[in-house]
Amino acid sequence: MHPGLSTSILFDAKLGRVELPGRERFRVMENETGLAIVPTWALSQGERVLMTVTFEDGAAPASVRFLLVVHASEAARQVVVTRQPRSLESLREGEQRARAEARQCREDKARLETECSGPRGVLGLLAQGLLDEGGIADKNITKNVISRPDNTLKSVKGRSYRLDTGRVEGEREVVRLAVAQQLRNHGSTPWTPGGAVLIGPKGEEWKVLRVWSQEPIAPGNQRNVGVEVEMPEDAARGTFTLKWWGQEAGSGSEHFDGVTFP
Repeated sequence: MHPGLSTSILFDAKLGRVELPGRERFRVMENETGLAIVPTWALSQGERVLMTVTFEDGAAPASVRFLLVVHASEAARQVVVTRQPRSLESLREGEQRARAEARQCREDKARLETECSGPRGVLGLLAQGLLDEGGIADKNITKNVISRPDNTLKSVKGRSYRLDTGRVEGEREVVRLAVAQQLRNHGSTPWTPGGAVLIGPKGEEWKVLRVWSQEPIAPGNQRNVGVEVEMPEDAARGTFTLKWWGQEAGSGSEHFDGVTFP
């Protein structure tokens, strides 16, 4: 959601109640089967608000929750929600999946905490079991990476990295990938990395584990930035697009095509 821009949410059932904490910071327009939400500038970038919508008919699921996230440059203009009544067995299956996902999140959190608390550098990689006989493969992608014409940032240098994690999830080997870039700011305001996603050959998005940067990139200057992501080994093939967005209000997305891995 973006302050001043409306997001419409349409349902296929009549609404009973809308619970929105801090409602005075939004403009909300409701009717029987939909609502329009306009966040005001009282909300800060990255702020998250949990909204609960309850349906009038009482059928399962009786309600739905939305995590509203304020973004500096992106907003979903329309969301269509189709509710399919579910049996008790289906609800139990959904609960089991949710528990499995929560367990996976806890395991990922524990792994990241271990990585941050242990030794750094080569010893850190050895301690985490990430550095085997093959080591870390790297590839110079400077000439392959294409900065889109509407970008404010241009890629000056680029290198990609790949290493095996030794983990298997869902019978698929997991690899860790990284992209390091040197970006030059051709805009008129400083730019600070706020987040990134890696977009695969089929349009699938892979959220990064972490974003690294030296410092904000001032206009006319260039700095090093990097991202790190994990995915199944068979998904790490082909050509990717790296999409960045900045922390500054009003900064748009920066797209870099042609990213490949060794």
